[in-house]
This record gives sequence, structure tokens and C-alpha cells, in this order.
Amino acid sequence: MTITHIEIMSVQNARVKEWAQLLERRGREKQGKYLIEGFHLVEEALRAEAPVETIVYSLEKGLPDGLSALAPETMEWIGVSQAVLEKCSDTQTPQGIMAVVAKPSLDLDELLSGEYDLAVVLDGVQDPGNLGTIIRSADAVGANAVVLGRGTVDLYNPKTIRSTMGSMYHLPIVEADLLELLPRARKRGVRLVTTSLQAQCSCYDTDLRQPTWLILGNEAKGVSPEVAAQSDVQVIIPMQGKAESLNVAMAATVLLFEASRQRLF
Repeated sequence: MTITHIEIMSVQNARVKEWAQLLERRGREKQGKYLIEGFHLVEEALRAEAPVETIVYSLEKGLPDGLSALAPETMEWIGVSQAVLEKCSDTQTPQGIMAVVAKPSLDLDELLSGEYDLAVVLDGVQDPGNLGTIIRSADAVGANAVVLGRGTVDLYNPKTIRSTMGSMYHLPIVEADLLELLPRARKRGVRLVTTSLQAQCSCYDTDLRQPTWLILGNEAKGVSPEVAAQSDVQVIIPMQGKAESLNVAMAATVLLFEASRQRLF
């Protein structure tokens, strides 16, 4: 395969300024694109055939082995200076390779098509690390989707992207208005399960084998009253020790693996 390489050395270059804008949510929404950084994430994106538009690499370090074979022939490759990498990275030590990726789109009708029988729905989760961990857990159990309600941290925040460890490319992740989406999901036969410290029903005594969407809320406030009112059942994760509650990512992981256990065994 013949690869055409372009070189950019100046941080004043128009392309570089466009990439730097992708570090902010406003820039990502305006351009409909986002940045990923590091060999592992770029490799995962290419393997998943994500809509990678441009691969940017360090001229000093050179192009990492193995990526060329994964990329389509139409891929744009741009070698850049260390100064350019630093301008477009939110880390102190850029890894030497990044990619510009177009945001995917998933139609809500597709989400409700019946294929998504185990999903995680997040209502206002604000920590990038929590969101990334939840996506990894959903990926680990083979969940069908992750739904991000309004007020949830941006999936394409660089910190969120890093914390997914590539799992964001293994299952659909969609943004939605939960008050609009959840009633439609129930009409399609989905059981809506929320967590609550006041719930009487244990997650271990709740049937999670049928089509189920697990709804988890904000780190401090939990699931909002409006969204909780849409749920079919509220559950609690029993705890034998003295901890008052679990971190939202830990709670999501427990529920996902319990749903997986019920379905497998």
C-alpha cells in the first residue's frame, strides 16, 4: 500500500488550530470530530473500523509499526513536530501518535430495535473516570449499549476516552433525552431498573434475564426523581460491611456482572 505523508511543523498551521479546538467540547461539537491519543487507542479504533480521518504522528519518533496494515488506503497520514503534538494533547508527555475521528451516530429507533436487551443508562454521571470504567464493564459482560442522558460527562472528553481503554469502540454509545427514550423502551418490552439506597428489593433477587436497562445516576445525587419515576423496579446492592454506598462505576459493574451471571448460569 502506498502511503502519502504530509508534514506540518508549525503550531500556527490552520490544521493544527482545528485539532487543538477538539480538546474542548465546543470544538468537538462544532466539527463533529474528536481526538484520540496513543498507539493502543488508535489501533483499537482502526481494528473496529471507526471513522478515523487522519493519523498524526511524531516525525521524531516515526510511524509505529503495524498501523499501516490496519488503515484503509484513503487514510491521511501527517507527520508533525513535537511542538504540534504538545499543542494538541492534554497530557504533559504526548505519546507520539494521535488520530482525528468523526463522531459516529446511532439512530434511537435502532437502539430500540430489540437487539439491545442489556444496556446501561447514565443519568448525570459527571466523572470521566467513572464513565470510562462503566463503559469497560459494559464491554466486559457483552452489554449491547451505553446510553448517556443529559448532564452526563462528554464521552469524547480526552480523560473519558483514555479511561475507556478502547472499549468505546466495542459497543454502541448514544446520547439521548431519557424522559423521551425510556417510555419508548418500556413500550418495546424493556424492563427499566434503577438503583436506590431506599429500595427493598435486592439486585440478586431481581430477574435480570429479560431485556433490561440498568439506570444509574449522578455521583452525589443519584438518579433524578424524574428519571426514577420512569423505572419499573428499584433495587439495592446488599452490603455486609459498614460502607454507606458504592461508587457509581462499582455499582454499575456489580449490576452488569449479576445480569451476566443470571443469563449465563
